[in-house]
Amino acid sequence: MAFFLLLVMLATCAAVPEDLSDKMLTFPQETKTANVKLTTSVQDFRAVTVCLRSITDLRRVHTHFSLATPSQQNAFVIFWGASTNSFFVHVGQPFTSFGAMDYKLNEWHSICATWNSASGLVQLWVDGKPSIRKYIGGSRISRPSVILGQEQDTYGGGFDIKQSFAGMLSDVHMWDYVLSPREIRRYMDGRYFTPGNAINWRALEYHIIGRVLKEDKQVPCVVSSH
Repeated sequence: MAFFLLLVMLATCAAVPEDLSDKMLTFPQETKTANVKLTTSVQDFRAVTVCLRSITDLRRVHTHFSLATPSQQNAFVIFWGASTNSFFVHVGQPFTSFGAMDYKLNEWHSICATWNSASGLVQLWVDGKPSIRKYIGGSRISRPSVILGQEQDTYGGGFDIKQSFAGMLSDVHMWDYVLSPREIRRYMDGRYFTPGNAINWRALEYHIIGRVLKEDKQVPCVVSSH
């Protein structure tokens, strides 16, 4: 009985959200295993906003944010396509690209992507600059599996080293609605903003697998050009 209670206590402690406001996650090498699984407090989405900050020196394709569902491996994915010098956003099987974004290596970037099933529109913000809005369609997203550091080709797995992320990530937030341009700019500027109601970096439930380090932020992550 005592052993059972200990297991319950350990499980409870592991689920306690942690404030990572002054932290970053470092992915120090390219692998097909190292990743961070994030727990979402929302299980059904008809709209999405994801914001994060990242730095890398990868010249190949790499994934910033991967959300899969049991029926869609690319339910909501943000990644960089080096050969086309463009960002891509997947919502289910459909995807769209955003070119002419000033994405430099070895510099911190603030990235936000929004999608609304009612309009089918998706938009990307990089360092305070919004892209045009594009139609992508899509419907509800249910039972999300959210992973940082890898791109899911199956629900919770199917990783490919050629799509992995190496570098640092911080300030990951997710909402089940489309943030207003004002709120996105607040996030970009590092000013007060409403934290994610689905994923909140200031109260994060996560599980690290493999060689991923939780470290103090080394440099200010806020990048804004307006």
